[in-house]
Amino acid sequence: MIEVDTLIVGAGFAGLGMGIRLKRQAAKNPRRGSFLILERAADVGGTWRDNVYPGVACDIPSHLYSFSFRTKPDWTHIYPSGSELQEYLREAAREEGILPHLRFGEPVTDARWDEDAARWLVATPVAQYRAKVLVSAVGRLSEPRISSVDGLDDFPGAVLHTAGWDAGLDLEGVRVGLVGTGASAVQVLPELARMASHVTVFQRSAPYVVPRGDRAYTAQERDALADPAERDDLRDRMFWDAEAGFPARLGVPEAIGALRDRAAGHLRAQVADPSLRAALTPDYEIGCKRVLLSDDFYPALQRANVTLETSALDRLQGTSAVAASGEHHDLDVLVFATGFHATRPPFAELVTGRDGIRLAEHWAQGMRAYASTVVHGFPNLFVLDGPNASLGHNSAVYMIETQLEYVLGALEHLDGADAPLDIPQQAEDDYVAALDAAAADSVWLSGCSSWYVDDRSGRLTLLWPGYAHTFRERNGTFDAAMFGVPAAV
Repeated sequence: MIEVDTLIVGAGFAGLGMGIRLKRQAAKNPRRGSFLILERAADVGGTWRDNVYPGVACDIPSHLYSFSFRTKPDWTHIYPSGSELQEYLREAAREEGILPHLRFGEPVTDARWDEDAARWLVATPVAQYRAKVLVSAVGRLSEPRISSVDGLDDFPGAVLHTAGWDAGLDLEGVRVGLVGTGASAVQVLPELARMASHVTVFQRSAPYVVPRGDRAYTAQERDALADPAERDDLRDRMFWDAEAGFPARLGVPEAIGALRDRAAGHLRAQVADPSLRAALTPDYEIGCKRVLLSDDFYPALQRANVTLETSALDRLQGTSAVAASGEHHDLDVLVFATGFHATRPPFAELVTGRDGIRLAEHWAQGMRAYASTVVHGFPNLFVLDGPNASLGHNSAVYMIETQLEYVLGALEHLDGADAPLDIPQQAEDDYVAALDAAAADSVWLSGCSSWYVDDRSGRLTLLWPGYAHTFRERNGTFDAAMFGVPAAV
């Protein structure tokens, strides 16, 4: 049994960020240095390790989608590629001294609270761990979702999800079916269209797309950004520019109208054919689903070797993909760009708290947590990038850093506490009720189907229904009083 003070699961932005903050505090408080990070894969990076499909990139600017405590002067583009983000995280792990704390190839198979010992007992295929604190940093985009399609098992060609890309797959002269028109699809389609002999895109619903406007930073800009103050200033401007987009998510008429006009203008500018334009016009309010950024998705759809099928993939008959419309499309390769199990994280099935209750059971009607971080009945468990801790308009890294501050405050309290921290059910209920009320009139609950909303309860469980800065104001400071215990002295 390996004893450790803090055990972190996952080595993406959240897990590495937690590790870096602990490592930096260890010089003053040696307890903080007692941590390990369990990672099921063989490298750090999380989303940016797993997603290597052609064209993968982030839709938040580089200088904003990075740690505020570890800014980078030489980002190559306004928006970072997946590979550049992956290297940023690798470099952070090396230079911050996190590598000795990492345990690769160790997926968690069971995590349960031992009431008598007041410790978490965590099992992997390699070892058994006992920890005072368990931090879940598995993220929302870690478990790919592949649609159930009749005949899929008998399809003779390659089948893959964008999050499980096969770098050795040769698509030259190949007929490809692309299922989905979400964020991954709009990035991968232009690349597929350049390689394949033909691409058929299966669209259940048209996405809203706005201009991306990416470009390389000039040498002069990178020289200026060598100054940390310049980087902080740029990051600050980017943050508040993004915050200005939030009123549209609340359905404020002027704001949502401006966003809708921007998307409609982009569609008109790039698609001249009225029939195709009509097929690409969404039938739901903008922002209800994720608003996508792309300058080459619409042009790719108009290539001679691309077909837009305006209905879902219904079934497969040998090499023939049959759409819900009844149309048949012959394929050699099938690519699913169908997202992830975001509202029902499989990790929750592995975590057992007090009274033998699994986290998945506690979340049977949708994910829930107080301060979007702590869960009743699961003492000393902290969930990063989990319930209502994501955004549709700003940087996820900002939200993660807010949660890191909360966890660090909780650890300071636990240094001088006799009992573990378990948030009362009433505190969790009140917090969730307030978020549900705030989300009730938002665009996210205006009627479309999206991965932001739990389909069992109809609750908005992924996104924070407010500005990013209000999340920090509300949840950036640990408050022992909410747990019914006195603050540590």
